[in-house]
Amino acid sequence: MTTETPTDVFEEHRPVLVGVAYRMLGRLADAEDVVQEAWLRWSGADRSAVREPRGYLVRTTTRLAIDRLRQIKSRGETYVGPWLPEPYVTDFGATVPDTADRAVLADSVSLAVLVVMESLSPLERAVFVLREAFGYPYAEIAAMLDRGEAAVRQLAGRARKHVDERRPRYDVDPVQRRDLTERFLAAATDGDLDGLLALLASDVRLVGDSGGKSRAPLRVVESADKVGRFLLGAARRTIPDVSFRFLELNGGPALLVLSGDKPDSVLQVDVADGRAQSVYIIRNPDKLRHLADA
Repeated sequence: MTTETPTDVFEEHRPVLVGVAYRMLGRLADAEDVVQEAWLRWSGADRSAVREPRGYLVRTTTRLAIDRLRQIKSRGETYVGPWLPEPYVTDFGATVPDTADRAVLADSVSLAVLVVMESLSPLERAVFVLREAFGYPYAEIAAMLDRGEAAVRQLAGRARKHVDERRPRYDVDPVQRRDLTERFLAAATDGDLDGLLALLASDVRLVGDSGGKSRAPLRVVESADKVGRFLLGAARRTIPDVSFRFLELNGGPALLVLSGDKPDSVLQVDVADGRAQSVYIIRNPDKLRHLADA
């Protein structure tokens, strides 16, 4: 008979803890710092008094993430240009059956939803993540956050209403998104403006994130004509030893552009009614380093 060590128990739940922390913070480095702090709390805890390790670890991680989120906001960080979450490698297509649960998981970690969640309060964000992404009952969330259940229900309602009202409309079908992204790449590399325009909704928005550390639009680009022309110009940019790789990021297919073995940019498209509604381009090198081996 084998007995699980504290490390074994923690590692068993690590993916959930990283998932909670990342959705709370939108930054992998911050999420990993929070999970490491949760490990230190766990390794020093009186585990004989812990009846349910997963609940204890999720509660600890959530509270640490709330503290970290408050620190980030209180610093009043300035960011050059639009901000997008750090791309997060997911594998829902291989590990989660194609059900409503997979759609919910993918939606909760999507770029569109994470951007909207930036405007939630830390408590609203915590409740939204625990309820919408992980399906925790209100009573358990209330215990985790030391709040009354009625207050938690109010926080959940406000957060859900806020997200529903502000997030762009899109379909989560990964096959459709992958197909349109491939057609995007073909039209852009061929210099086919008409082909690109045929793939874009008339009110499409392009959001580029460079953090001021590489070339990308410093404002959101709007309208099919402007987005199409920008993409054609970007495709003409010479990238040494360029190659392309598809992978699943934030619950959906994305195109990783590499220069040699170094990530240059990530492109992801939200699709509705067969056309691109939002185009996201991430070029901040600090957010791409971890994708070199993805």
